[in-house]
Amino acid sequence: MKINFLLGLSLVLSISFSTQAQNKNLPDDLLSSDFHQGRREALRTKMPENSVAVIFSNPVRNRANDVNYVYHQDPNFYYLTGHREPHSVLLLFKDKQRINGQRTDELIIVRQRNALQELYDGARMGKEGAKTELGFSVAYEGTEFADLPIDFSTFDQVLFYDFHNDVRDIKEKGDLHDLILAFRRKARYPKNYSQILGLEPEQNNLNTRMLDSLMQELRGIKTAEELDLLRKAVKISALGQKEVMKAIRPGMSELEVQGMHEFIYKKYRAEYEGYPSIVGAGHNGCVLHYIENYKPEIEDGELILMDLGAEYHGYTADVTRTIPVNGKFTQEQKIIYDLVYKAQEAGMAVCRAGATFKEIYQATAEVVNQGLVDLGIYKSLEKEDIINPATGRNRYYPHGCCHHIGLDVHDKGNYDTLRANMVITIEPGIYIPEGSPCDPKWWDIPVRIEDDFLVTEDGYELLSNAAPRRSEEVEGVMKEESFFNRADLPALDGEE
Repeated sequence: MKINFLLGLSLVLSISFSTQAQNKNLPDDLLSSDFHQGRREALRTKMPENSVAVIFSNPVRNRANDVNYVYHQDPNFYYLTGHREPHSVLLLFKDKQRINGQRTDELIIVRQRNALQELYDGARMGKEGAKTELGFSVAYEGTEFADLPIDFSTFDQVLFYDFHNDVRDIKEKGDLHDLILAFRRKARYPKNYSQILGLEPEQNNLNTRMLDSLMQELRGIKTAEELDLLRKAVKISALGQKEVMKAIRPGMSELEVQGMHEFIYKKYRAEYEGYPSIVGAGHNGCVLHYIENYKPEIEDGELILMDLGAEYHGYTADVTRTIPVNGKFTQEQKIIYDLVYKAQEAGMAVCRAGATFKEIYQATAEVVNQGLVDLGIYKSLEKEDIINPATGRNRYYPHGCCHHIGLDVHDKGNYDTLRANMVITIEPGIYIPEGSPCDPKWWDIPVRIEDDFLVTEDGYELLSNAAPRRSEEVEGVMKEESFFNRADLPALDGEE
């Protein structure tokens, strides 16, 4: 018993010290606890009278057998708390409540400390850490949630995101699976819950729609702290595009090109990619969300479409460039590239507070459609000549051109009128796959140019200007030397 006690004490002390060391080693430009507290207050202000919002952390995702994917926090939960660990839940009350003798308008539930598990997986913040580091005055462990005296039936509305039955029970008491079950019981969540109206819908106070609309209003407008992180994410991504322009050459693989971008991200201490990197050469570039990046050799004469974004402290960029693998556009490639560039410029001319997302798209689409008619790729501007009957979309420009970026690459925000301090993309594109009903000289030409913009009252700030945009600029940069060109790894056995 004495040995076990001493071992346990040793583990606890070592984890305690590692927690302190871990905190000291964190970046000094993370969002502050004041930021997260301010976001909670902003949400509380928008909540209806006598309501409570319940926001859960993301589940842990299993990759294979006993190995999990790197954990990524639910963006709403992170936005409101700053907590990056799983198996947690936030309760935000419109008005102060008395819970276990304490009056509070918010509380957080976090994982309990566990010396052995922390030895394997790293230090946990625990409820005391949630108070000192996250700024909560009231915090509990997951195992305590089920017994907390919270009567959800006393609220006019309980705001939360509905469940998708995709949370594993990891057999740890107080895990996310247990937290959800406890909430369902406390909130009297129906077994067959649906807000679709039936003949006699069951009456309850559960609202799974309002919270998302409130979070869209908040997250669509960026604060100064958020803009600092977004600028870094975008600048890193743009510098990656420029460096790869210098380094790329025929014979590389798509994976190698992807790796160069992501090396740049890590070099500048961006923790992750904001979404799966898209690196498509030739016909692969005509697949809008091509993420295999598996082509073993990119070919002389091809275009390569590179749509990637660094995630810096939770905030992601989204920058796309399309370049000639050999450093020189063919005549047809340059014509299509310049047309997409012209379309983006038209969209940028519209971008300002008070304009609409639809107006930006229309500005880009008018340029693309008229340009393709002038080239004989479309017969006319009539709908039957432009719309692909199989998809119902513009045949060669099948996607929208703008979306919010932030904690998500397609971030929450309203898609009607632009407002100052929104951060959006403008990304027109033309994709002409092999077999298209046009002259074959245009086949396998995919071009997308995507940049990130901060909307201002009288226009915009182009955040990704470090990545060359004009075709002449691209060709000029591709003649420059890259530090990647000095990296000469030994060949594998049997390969030259």
